[in-house]
Amino acid sequence: MQHWLLVRGRGGHPLERLHGDPVTAHSSSKRPSVQAGDLAVLYASVWQAVYGIAEIVGAPEKDASRTRWAWRFPLAARSVLSDLDRAPAVEEMGVFPSSLWRHSYIRLTPEQFDRAAELIATALGRGA
Repeated sequence: MQHWLLVRGRGGHPLERLHGDPVTAHSSSKRPSVQAGDLAVLYASVWQAVYGIAEIVGAPEKDASRTRWAWRFPLAARSVLSDLDRAPAVEEMGVFPSSLWRHSYIRLTPEQFDRAAELIATALGRGA
C-alpha cells in the first residue's frame, strides 16, 4: 500500500471554504501510479491545507474524449473537514507547498501520511 497527497482545487477553481467536496474521484493529466487500496491525504491547493483522508477504490481509467485531466480514479472518503478554516496547514505534516506546484498528486512517506491523519482527526475533534 502506498500513501499519496491529492491536490484538489486549482487557482482558477479553488475549493470554497465550506466546500462540500464529494470526494468521489480524482483526475490527473498523466497515468497515475495509484492502486486500489492506497490511502490519500486531500490537499486544498489554494488554501495550502490538508482537509481529509480518502481511500483509492479502483484502478485509474483514461477518458479518451478528454485531452486534459483524462486519467481518473475513484475515491471513498474516510474523514473530511467540511470547513477549510479548520484544516491544518500542509507544512504541519512535513510537505511544503512549493513542492506541489504543477502536480495533481505526490507520493507520501508513511510518517507524513500518519501525521496528516493525526492532524485531521484532531481538527475533526476526534483526537489522534
